Amino acid sequence: MWLEPREHVSVAVRVLAPVGAVVAALALCAVLIAWTGTGVVQAYGLLYQGALGSQFALAETLTRATPLMLTGLAVAVAFRAKLWNIGAEGQLYAGALVAVLLGSGPLELPAWALLPIVLIGGALAGSLLLVGPTVLKTRFGVDEVVTTLLLNFIVLLFVSMMLEGPLKDPMGMGWPQSAPVLPEAELPKLVERSRLHWGLVLAMAASVVLWVMNTRTVWGYEIKAVGANPRAAGFAGIAVNGVMLRVALLSGGLAGLAGAAEIAGLRGYLTLDLSPGFGYSGIVVAMLAQLHPLAVVAASVFVAGIFVGADAMSRSVPVPNYIADVLVAVSLLCILVAGFLVRYRVRLSGVRAG
Repeated sequence: MWLEPREHVSVAVRVLAPVGAVVAALALCAVLIAWTGTGVVQAYGLLYQGALGSQFALAETLTRATPLMLTGLAVAVAFRAKLWNIGAEGQLYAGALVAVLLGSGPLELPAWALLPIVLIGGALAGSLLLVGPTVLKTRFGVDEVVTTLLLNFIVLLFVSMMLEGPLKDPMGMGWPQSAPVLPEAELPKLVERSRLHWGLVLAMAASVVLWVMNTRTVWGYEIKAVGANPRAAGFAGIAVNGVMLRVALLSGGLAGLAGAAEIAGLRGYLTLDLSPGFGYSGIVVAMLAQLHPLAVVAASVFVAGIFVGADAMSRSVPVPNYIADVLVAVSLLCILVAGFLVRYRVRLSGVRAG
């Protein structure tokens, strides 16, 4: 038995492989659901209803998907260049922190000026946070997995210090939170009487722009070349370190924008529980999407729907909402296996060619 690379893979196979992987994940997790004594069809029906079965459920799913789209894009663009950005969580909080600093009162500007400043400021904060690890990687060979991961904890501790000190809202009833941003710094709602905001439009627009960049621009070609083989890219005349730095600015900026959008569109103020792990979940989203910017949108909605639907399901049947974590993890493993089988064919017998 050996593995043989496939010479040609059709578009249909590439599209259907992730779908088959998700179906396989649902089938595997059905065993755990049945173990609780709950009907599998009933449980998955409740999960679907909780995630997409009403306008309110759909709005909640899309609201949760919004930061996942941005952190998923941040991870996808970095991983495409083989820049292993594990720090999207910290970059998200850095963006949220700067959004609060700019939007809570020091700048008295109309909404058309203040809101862009808040969002751009948050994006720049995330960008700058990834520059350091990238320079350490390109100049000194320091592993960016370690530096970006550790920066997450440093940023969270710094945010905690700020919320307990200079940014603490005196009207916060003792709970560590910042003062709210001004109404001029808030993103408008997309649907009345819901939490869904225009951050969703920004995230979807970012996915389209990133797809165009990857497929239609020289910069996209350079990112692909550097990710495939940096030494060969350098011999071809591509400034590898420059490409990596631009990727870092873009990746960190997208994660920082996720934090700023959560402040401006949803929360209105900063707390330590702003993110339930959006930065880390962005890695799962990017891998589910196989680093494709447009597929990140679908993967984000899928992951968000699983979590929102599982919360609703757990209130009706004795299935804990932790099944969402299991289902997302199993989906990721199935996607990785499906991707492997798309690239390679398993030969069980016969004589190996060549």
